[in-house]
Amino acid sequence: MAAQNLSFVLEAPYKVKFEDRPIPELKSDHDVLVNINWTGICGSDVHYWTHGSIGRFVLTSPMVLGHESAGTISRVGPAVTTLRVGDRVALEPGVPCRRCPRCKAGTYNLCAAMAFAATPPHHGTLAKYYSLPEDFCYRLPASMTLEEGALVEPLAVAVHITKQAPVKPGDTVVVFGAGPVGLLCCAVARAFGASAVVSVDIQPHRLEFAKAYAATGTFLPPEQEGLAPAECAARLIAAHAALRDNGGADVAIDASGAEASARTAVHVVRGGGTYVQGGMGKDEIVFPIMEVCARELTVRGSFRYGSGDYRLAVELVASGRVSVRELVTGKVGFREAERAFVDVKAGKGIKTLIEGVRE
Repeated sequence: MAAQNLSFVLEAPYKVKFEDRPIPELKSDHDVLVNINWTGICGSDVHYWTHGSIGRFVLTSPMVLGHESAGTISRVGPAVTTLRVGDRVALEPGVPCRRCPRCKAGTYNLCAAMAFAATPPHHGTLAKYYSLPEDFCYRLPASMTLEEGALVEPLAVAVHITKQAPVKPGDTVVVFGAGPVGLLCCAVARAFGASAVVSVDIQPHRLEFAKAYAATGTFLPPEQEGLAPAECAARLIAAHAALRDNGGADVAIDASGAEASARTAVHVVRGGGTYVQGGMGKDEIVFPIMEVCARELTVRGSFRYGSGDYRLAVELVASGRVSVRELVTGKVGFREAERAFVDVKAGKGIKTLIEGVRE
């Protein structure tokens, strides 16, 4: 007998299983049921797989993994008006309470009661079916594939980071980290009108990809023990005329979470410029606060995505202003899901997608 809702479940670090779970109920008349077609794997998925926790979010019972998904509407609640069965959608995988001060202020990504997919205790999207409110499902235009739809989630993260600055036409931007989110930050910055976008990473092959994809320039930090962040930043600025002429970058984005990147990025920013922390790393780091004060830098954090970010992400792809197809470097079937986690942990490729359940 075929499984009703085959799911990829994490029981403990490095311990996963396939399990047939009940098909999700529509908890509200405004909910929809989505047949998941494609799911991307990111660093947080792998961290739960290897450690069973991220910060205060700790796995205490089996949890379905996955949160970067696109699929096809299978059922709609009686109050749903914007979607119908058969629509292809990108899923925004976090549902806020809608009632707290943060939600009412429009910053629902900061809602303390956020129910986010594959964040304990909430199940994720690596299953045949997943249910969401209709307003957290974004219809894909005919020009977009479902694979591209699965890349909307990391693109929305990049949109939010880039809007936090905000990057404006003519800005010079330096992005630390050439993983999927860093690469997408480069692409979004270009779409927002940045005149120069420099990608920084410690892996040459990722910089080659970045230059071919969206960056106007790249920088490989010297392998020099004891090199001070300020000196590394000075070399970065000296290597790019757009930064030299501007006294540094208008905006520096850290999409890596590495302490060395954060410290260097602050020194890269021009006086009065903006530094955005988008990557997650250690809870506490050494940080050059004197530079922040003396040069009146604006420091912003960025967490997931907020109002309008998902819709803009879809529009950027649909209009051709941002391309995401190049980021997909691997695909596996649903029964091979664990292999995708192994490959991502090993740093293979840029983005690996897991196909939905076919059985």
